[in-house]
Amino acid sequence: MPDVTASSGLLSRTKVHVDDSGGSGRPVVLIHGWPLSGESWSEQVGPLRDAGYRVVAYDRRGFGRSDKPSKGYDYDTLADDLDSVLTELELTDVTLVGFSMGGGEVARYVAKHGEDRIHSVVFAAAVPPYLMKTDDNPDGPLTEDAAGEMEQGLKDDRATFFDGFTTDFFSAGGELKVTEEQRQQAIALCHQSDQTAALGCMEAFGTTDFRDDLTKVTVPALVIHGDADGIVPVEGSGRRTHAAIASSELVVVEGAPHGFNVSHAEEFNRSLLHFLER
Repeated sequence: MPDVTASSGLLSRTKVHVDDSGGSGRPVVLIHGWPLSGESWSEQVGPLRDAGYRVVAYDRRGFGRSDKPSKGYDYDTLADDLDSVLTELELTDVTLVGFSMGGGEVARYVAKHGEDRIHSVVFAAAVPPYLMKTDDNPDGPLTEDAAGEMEQGLKDDRATFFDGFTTDFFSAGGELKVTEEQRQQAIALCHQSDQTAALGCMEAFGTTDFRDDLTKVTVPALVIHGDADGIVPVEGSGRRTHAAIASSELVVVEGAPHGFNVSHAEEFNRSLLHFLER
């Protein structure tokens, strides 16, 4: 599969790994969550391809099979990487699907690069509008103390942290909603991440304010979220994003955890395919 060279300044070039199904169908670009890779979309790639879409999934810099530079883990740079993918593959009339952290790339891409290439956007269990709870963002679901505990846990023991994180990622009501094999597959993807990238992106998705970015979205938008998401709660994220984008529709999946593109793949895919028909 091709690698795209993302440029961040004259002296900084980063290879971003891309899986591209090819074909002449309308492109759907899948942007993965933290700290996984494009392989986390395995439950979506086949159904989308079978429905006639050109499916493009890439690994964010620092994760999966992409280069792992020492910098560039802010959303401005990550949105530029996404722009490089769209530009080098000459993609137009694109639907961007951002899961969790990837929803931030969707919002920042539109704000920074516009909608000329974009047909529609999807925010799936996504971090916008602004996770961190602050004086001017009292509805933010992430406290500074919780963010600090996550950071310290990752620094102290990656294996223990990823084991607990993936359990929470796929659990609702204290019950794991995927098979243990699926959870172990996610853990393996977590371990492909570079530590500098994982920490840098953790800070980025926790502290970046996308409220102004969302006002730039005018194309059709789907906000899809599980109502049992314990990682990015729907009340502090999905519902607020829906309220911020006039062109959006909201789908709330009952009993679904954060990783609902795997745990509730059939319902997730059905909602996504229905939206793509617009």
